[in-house]
Amino acid sequence: MKRYGSVIRLRPEHEEAYRKAHAAVPAEVLRTIYECNIRNYSIYLRNSVLFGYFEYIGSDFAADMAKMAADPATQKWWAVMGPMQEPFPDRASGEWWATMDEVFHVD
Repeated sequence: MKRYGSVIRLRPEHEEAYRKAHAAVPAEVLRTIYECNIRNYSIYLRNSVLFGYFEYIGSDFAADMAKMAADPATQKWWAVMGPMQEPFPDRASGEWWATMDEVFHVD
């Protein structure tokens, strides 16, 4: 299992809609997240910054992320969520949410 943390900005004018949407994520999107070996997924919000955390239990992260990106329900979800978000300009090439380095963990 590998832990992932990532960040992106939420456009402040979309906070209410973003919260409302995440209170009722479509079952198809949740199923795809699970089928792509993501567990313990949370998103936190503070001062228009979204912090996402999840644990990946698969063996081929790139393939699972490609599978997720190809899913029609997920594409539809991302089409709604994308305009609400503002990626960090210094994110790595190909990233939407900027990946973070884990600097501490304790079980």
